[in-house]
Amino acid sequence: MSASDLQFDPTVRETIDNPFPLFERLQREAPIHWSDKARGWVVTRFEDCKTILLDKRFSSERMKPFFESLGEEQRARLKNLESSVGLWAVFLDPPDHTRLRGLLNRSFTSRAVNDMAPNIAEIVHDLIDGVAQRSQIDFVRDIAYRIPAAVIMEMLGAPRSEIENFKTWSDDLGLFVGSSRVTPDKYERAEAAVIRMSDAFRDLIAERRIKPRADLITELIRAEENGKVLDEQELIATCILLLFAGHETTGNMLGTGMYYFMKHLDQWQDLGEHPELGEQASEEVLRYDGPNAAVTRVASQDIEVGGHVVKKGQRVFAMINAANRDPEIFDDPQRFDIRRVANSGTALGQFAFGHGIHFCIGAPLARLEGRIAFPIFAQRMLNPKMLGGEPQWFDSLSFRGLTELPMSCDFVARSDS
Repeated sequence: MSASDLQFDPTVRETIDNPFPLFERLQREAPIHWSDKARGWVVTRFEDCKTILLDKRFSSERMKPFFESLGEEQRARLKNLESSVGLWAVFLDPPDHTRLRGLLNRSFTSRAVNDMAPNIAEIVHDLIDGVAQRSQIDFVRDIAYRIPAAVIMEMLGAPRSEIENFKTWSDDLGLFVGSSRVTPDKYERAEAAVIRMSDAFRDLIAERRIKPRADLITELIRAEENGKVLDEQELIATCILLLFAGHETTGNMLGTGMYYFMKHLDQWQDLGEHPELGEQASEEVLRYDGPNAAVTRVASQDIEVGGHVVKKGQRVFAMINAANRDPEIFDDPQRFDIRRVANSGTALGQFAFGHGIHFCIGAPLARLEGRIAFPIFAQRMLNPKMLGGEPQWFDSLSFRGLTELPMSCDFVARSDS
C-alpha cells in the first residue's frame, strides 16, 4: 500500500479484528487522517487525541444533530431512542453536561463503588464455580459479561433475574451507540431495546418513589444540584446509560484481557503467583487494547489540528487504542507487559476511559472489577487454552471487544471453601 492509498476503513474485517498495524502506519505517515469510509478525521497520536478531548471547540453533542438530520418519518420511528440516548451526559456539552454530571457525582460516589469490592469477589467466585465442571466454556458469555452486569444491576437495584433480558437489550442498543457499520436494522433494534429498558426502569423508579431502598436508583431520585433534580425522562435515560456503559465496557475489558493472557501464559502464571499485580494487569489490558476504541467529537468551528483544518460540522475520531500504543509516550508499546511501569500521560499512563470533563464516571468501578477479577481468574483457571481458532471482534468504531471466546482450562477450587 502506497502513501497515496493509505485509508482507514472500519468495515474491513482485517481492520476490525486487528487495527494496530494500520494504527502504527497512520501514526508514522498520517497521524491526522481523513477517512472517506468513516466520514471523518482519524487521529492516532496520544498528544493529538488529548488535545481533542480537552478542546471545548470539539463538541460531544453529536446525537442532537444526528436526529435533526433525519427525515420526519424516520425521526418519529426513533423517538424513544432520541429521548433516551439524546439525554446521556456523554453526548452533551456544558451547561447541560455540567448539571447532569453534578447530579450523577452525588449518587455514583467513590464510597458506593468501594463498598462493592466484597460483592465483586463473591460474584467472580460464584460464576467460576458455576462453570467449573464443564470441559469448555465461552468466557465472554459465561463470565466476562455476567460480572459487570451483576455488579451494576445490584448497585442500581434492578433484579438480577433480568440479566439475560438487559444483556440482549444492551447488545441491540450498542449497535447504534457503537456505530456498527454492517448491521442494516441497527436503528430499529436499538429503538425496540430502549422501549423495553425504559419500561423496566420506569417501573423500578415508581417502586422506589413509594418504597426507597439503599440503591443507586433511590440515590438518583434524591439527588439534587443547585435546587434541581433529574426529571422522569432524565432518570430513565441515566439508568439506561449506567447499565449499558457499566456492563458493556467492563465486560469487553475482561474478555479482551483473557484473550491476551492466553497469548502470554507466562504473565498469566506471574499474575496467579502475585495477585498484588491485579491493578497493573488491569491497567495494561486497558492500555494494550481497551474497551473504548475511539471517542467521537464534532468541530463547532473550523479548527487547525496538526497542520490540517477540521471544518465546522466534521467529525473527529480520537482513536484511544492507537494513542495508548504511541511510541512517543510508551516504551515498546506493542509489548503486552503487566509489570510495565507507567509512563508520562495521565496518572496511570493511558486514557482508556477518556480525558477531561467527559472522563468516564464508571472508570473507578471498572478498574476495581478488573483489579479484583483478573487475579482470581489467574489463580482459579490454570492452563487456559483458546478453542476454535481466532475469535471475532465487534463491528464497531467506538467499542472494542470479542463476540465470543471459547476456551478450556483446569479449574481450581476457591481457597476459602
